[in-house]
Amino acid sequence: MSTATATPTRSPASPPKKVTQARVLLSEWTKIRSLRSTIFSLLAAIVFIVGLAILVPMVTVSHWPPRDPREALGFDPTTRTLSGIFLAQLAIGVLGVLLITGEYATGMIRATFAAVPARLPVLWAKAAVFAAVTLVLMVPTVLGAFLIGQSILASKHLQTNLSSPGVLRAVIGAALFLTVVGLLGIGLGALLRNTAGGISTLFGLLFVLPIIVRFLPSSWSDPINKYLPSNAGEAITHVHPDPTLLAPWTGFGLFFGYAAVILIAAAISLRMRDA
Repeated sequence: MSTATATPTRSPASPPKKVTQARVLLSEWTKIRSLRSTIFSLLAAIVFIVGLAILVPMVTVSHWPPRDPREALGFDPTTRTLSGIFLAQLAIGVLGVLLITGEYATGMIRATFAAVPARLPVLWAKAAVFAAVTLVLMVPTVLGAFLIGQSILASKHLQTNLSSPGVLRAVIGAALFLTVVGLLGIGLGALLRNTAGGISTLFGLLFVLPIIVRFLPSSWSDPINKYLPSNAGEAITHVHPDPTLLAPWTGFGLFFGYAAVILIAAAISLRMRDA
C-alpha cells in the first residue's frame, strides 16, 4: 500500500517594494537624523546665532553712545541681533557638503544608488529634507535671537519690534538665507564629490570672492559686487535696503538661482558619471 507524501508548499515571495520619491525622502530623513555631524553642525549654528545675539547687543549697550555720531544715525538694531548668521552659514554650508561627500568617502553611495538606480530622486530627497530641517530649526532660532537681542538693547532704548517696516522680512529672511546656503552646500558636494573641494569652493563663493572683488577698480567692483552670491543673499536680511545692493527679494531670488543652477549641474553630473 503506497502512502501519498504531502509536498510542503512555499509561500510566494513578497514582491519588492516600488521605489518612490516618498520612500526615498523617508530614507534620507532617517540618514540625516542619525548622523552626529547633523546634530553638532546644527547645534553650532544655533549657538552662533543666539550667542552673538546676546554678546553683540551687550557690547553695544556698554559702549553707547558711540564717539562717532554717524554710527548712531546708521544704527540698525535688527542687524546687531542677527550678526550670528555670518558664522552660522559656515556650519550649515559645510554640513550640506558633508551630507553628500560623506557617502562618497565611505562608499555608502553605491548601496544608495543600487537601491535607487535612477539616482536623481536621491539628490532631490537630500536637498528637500535638509532644506526642511534647516528652515524648521532656523526660523524659531532667529526669532528667539531677535527677541533676546532687542530685550538687551531696550536698556538704552535702542530696540525695535517685528511690526516695524522691514524687520519681520529681515528676520525670516535670515532663516531663508541660511536654508539656501545649505542647498548650495548640497549642490557643491554632489557636483564635486570631494569634501575638501566642496568646502573650499563654498568658502570661495561666500567669503573669498567678495574680498577679491574689493581689490578691483571701483568702476568694476561696484557693478559686480551686488551680484555676488553672498551679497545677493544677504540683501534680504537688511531692514533698510542698501543702495549698493540688489533689492531684498531680488537679491534672494538671485541667490536661490545660484543654488538651483549648481543643483541642476550636480544632477546632470550624477546621471553622466559613475558612482
